[in-house]
Amino acid sequence: MVAIRTRTPFGSSAAGGGIVIPIAAPLLADEEADAARAVVLSGWVSQGPQVAAFEDEFAALVGAPHACAVANCTTALQLALAALGIGSGDEVITVSHSFIATANVIRYQGATPVFVDIEPETYNLDCARLADAITERTRAIIAVHQMGMPCDMATLMAVARRHGIAVIEDAACAAGSQICMNGQWQAIGKPHGDIACFSFHPRKVITTGEGGMLTTSDAELDRKFRLLRQHGMSVPDTVRHNSTSVIIEEYVVLGYNFRMTDMQAAIGRRQLERLPELVGRRRTVAAKYGELLGNLEGLRLPTEPAWARSNWQSYCVRLPDRLNQRTVMQNLLDKGIATRRGIMCSHRELPYAKAAQRHDLRQSELAQDRAILLPIYAQMTEDNMRLVVEALRTELVR
Repeated sequence: MVAIRTRTPFGSSAAGGGIVIPIAAPLLADEEADAARAVVLSGWVSQGPQVAAFEDEFAALVGAPHACAVANCTTALQLALAALGIGSGDEVITVSHSFIATANVIRYQGATPVFVDIEPETYNLDCARLADAITERTRAIIAVHQMGMPCDMATLMAVARRHGIAVIEDAACAAGSQICMNGQWQAIGKPHGDIACFSFHPRKVITTGEGGMLTTSDAELDRKFRLLRQHGMSVPDTVRHNSTSVIIEEYVVLGYNFRMTDMQAAIGRRQLERLPELVGRRRTVAAKYGELLGNLEGLRLPTEPAWARSNWQSYCVRLPDRLNQRTVMQNLLDKGIATRRGIMCSHRELPYAKAAQRHDLRQSELAQDRAILLPIYAQMTEDNMRLVVEALRTELVR
């Protein structure tokens, strides 16, 4: 692992009244800068050979037959739905307790999101509520691996297959996470449903600035992803530019411009090399948090099921009911410690607020209102963690 620079892009020094401990900090160094520079000097900066190499390396890392790189995870999720033919009149089951993109992509396709509640322990879809949400219009389930914690895919897939419903894994936060399936530890992204979708936003464990990836075991779905991500172009520009004969492409379906650039992919390849160590460091930080926070009365810590290994993209704690979430967050911020509120609920946002909700979402709402995300990143020191814990302890004893 490279030496870590002490500066952070998220804030200034304590003396300046800014952030001392950010909520997250991507680990980017000379290797990533050199990779991007090489692409700039190559003259090929759009989707090209670096994207193809990044796809191959990502597929190999997670054990997927196919991987397709795109502009971000939102576009990945939309391509997944489009490739499955989901559109007007269809319903897609998912959680409200997720970044709003999970719900938005369903609307983009003209379909209707049907929200189900979460488990309070893992903050993931409560599979016990799944069957009640299925109707004759249900075409797919989007299972979110929230904050990097794997969803209960064994139970979820059993329900989905029994009803003939497609499964998309929103693995935006889950690069490097693992799940035990059929007695074997496997990477999230294998995939365990029909399609898995990843994000490489700076808040994630590895980053390309923006960027996303779809993985699948279905060669036909992968072909559709590649067609749709590039305007429905029958022959990719990489093939045309390298051909010794004139090729005139056609546009055979209505597609999108969802491409990743070679600069992003070059950075992503260096980030992939770091992924195992980044996850290992985060798991060490999470374990230390558990040790330091375990004796704080009234604080509920995150739970990792025996069949899951989280990459700990986020570390979420539940505050006692007597504490005000915003007040606690502000008091920590005043000490230079950044936090975030519990994961949002899409059904509370204006585009969804008027839609009738069929199912009780109490646990989702409580998670948004009572939980906070603590700082966690690979280069976080034990001293940083102790500062966070002591600041939180002060709030709990007020």
